[in-house]
Amino acid sequence: MRDGERGRGMSRAGRVGVGVIGAGVISTEYLDNLTVFPDLEVLFVADLDPARAKAQAEKYGVPGSGTVEDLLADPGIEIVVNLTVPAAHVEVARKSLAAGKSVWTEKPFALDRVSGKALLDEAARLGLRVATAPDTFLGAGLQTALRLIEAGAIGTPLTALALMQSPGPDSWHPNPEFLFQAGGGPLFDIGPYYLTALVQTFGPVKRVTAAASTSRPVRVIGSGPRAGTEFDVTVPSHHGALLEFGSGASAQTVFSFQSHRSRALIEVSGTTGTIAFPDPNTFDGDCVLFDGADHDGRRVPAVGSTSTRGTGVAELAQAIRAGRTERASGALAYHVLDTIVSIAESAEGGETVAVRSSFETAPPVPERWDPTVASL
Repeated sequence: MRDGERGRGMSRAGRVGVGVIGAGVISTEYLDNLTVFPDLEVLFVADLDPARAKAQAEKYGVPGSGTVEDLLADPGIEIVVNLTVPAAHVEVARKSLAAGKSVWTEKPFALDRVSGKALLDEAARLGLRVATAPDTFLGAGLQTALRLIEAGAIGTPLTALALMQSPGPDSWHPNPEFLFQAGGGPLFDIGPYYLTALVQTFGPVKRVTAAASTSRPVRVIGSGPRAGTEFDVTVPSHHGALLEFGSGASAQTVFSFQSHRSRALIEVSGTTGTIAFPDPNTFDGDCVLFDGADHDGRRVPAVGSTSTRGTGVAELAQAIRAGRTERASGALAYHVLDTIVSIAESAEGGETVAVRSSFETAPPVPERWDPTVASL
């Protein structure tokens, strides 16, 4: 814990004021949770469209709405929840830091290493936090899997298989273009969920070797008022990668928007057994443990919090008050970003790429931790 963080984190007491920037579709699920977590007080919703911000604020009983500048001027806000489009994540986060606010950013943390590292350095200089989604790994499903591994249920974890395959979101998303352009594709859009779960299991990635392809250079919007509209695909719609971890473990990964079969899978094998994780893009779901005793495996019910998006904001608020490092930290997010960029570089260049960044793996969340219970 940096001294600046500790001093800033302990400077206030009680509930933590929150402001939300970005009143789009994803803000609804966030506000569903943020407005009922007792350790948080949502004070403001901002958007480029003030009318949209006002509508969300009124729906959830949030007292303030308006522009980003109005939000950043509010002295009661300690955490900015950054729900803007990926290309704006770093810019909005840096403005928030300059205004003296810590930041929770939707993934991806950044689109490149340089801007991501600059953001971390600025937060450290100011004694503030930059925490980042995904926070799915804080949910009951993945936490139960991590606790089982820590307890030795599969011996020493050695290998993993991680697959995310689907035809792609263009068939159902009314505005899918950004998911097939810079900052999108299955690697940047879905990869963070899987890679976060893997590095929480094995620790930092050491190097990657990858390949990529694009099945269709042009896609068609399949639903909504713009159905039938064509758009260009400018990033690969499939990445496959071998990850080697500093611990000596390895994982085979596939992130694809060009499979006609949909699958979501993480399986971790160790010296004495294998564990099948729930979908890492969810906060719940049982694990299945294979240890030779049962051919079909033994289902292990999830234990812990099943609150969804915004869980990490509550955990960040508690960390600020306690003067400790948050679990969904900027260092973790930067390492996942570094790994993603390294996979893209390896696929493009045809060579193995070393991952230079690192982070400290967070301990499992206590089974009884619940963001819907007041602690501040």
